[in-house]
Amino acid sequence: MEIRLRGKNIHIDPVIKEYIEEKVSRLDRFLEGQIKAAEVELHVEKNPSITEDQTIEVTLFTKGPLIRAKDTSSDMHASVDGVAHKLERQIKKYKDKRYRSSTARKNHHSRPPEPRHETEEEEGIVRVKKMDFKPMTPEEAALQMDLLGHSFFVFTNSDSEAINVVYKRRDQNYGLIEPA
Repeated sequence: MEIRLRGKNIHIDPVIKEYIEEKVSRLDRFLEGQIKAAEVELHVEKNPSITEDQTIEVTLFTKGPLIRAKDTSSDMHASVDGVAHKLERQIKKYKDKRYRSSTARKNHHSRPPEPRHETEEEEGIVRVKKMDFKPMTPEEAALQMDLLGHSFFVFTNSDSEAINVVYKRRDQNYGLIEPA
């Protein structure tokens, strides 16, 4: 598994790098070697009034969904432990849902969408993401949305071959937007 580390306002020393690689590598055993790559972003707030200033965000690129978690504390080692625990819970939740759903079970070997690159524009657009859309069912899209922690998810519907949007409603149910 490839692990990419990035730091903002922090120098990544070999001790923390080794600790992060050890913790992230352990997650691969829960998915039986399905994690292709991991992006790890470390961030330290320079504001002295913020006590919990050490943040880590990890994105796992698997053969199934993207799995992302973020944790903040006053110590980077504690943040790494916290994010590893969150990722472990998300992986277990994903595996539990995957094995309960017969539709997901027959499609679990498909490739996940991989971000190509992100750019920043100066005219109001803060972030642009380009993704390959993997055909999936609305149920799989809802699971992917939950694993990413987003309130909506754009996907290609495997039944209609059209671009659809699944979203979280105020009543905590899911909604589906289809083209007319």
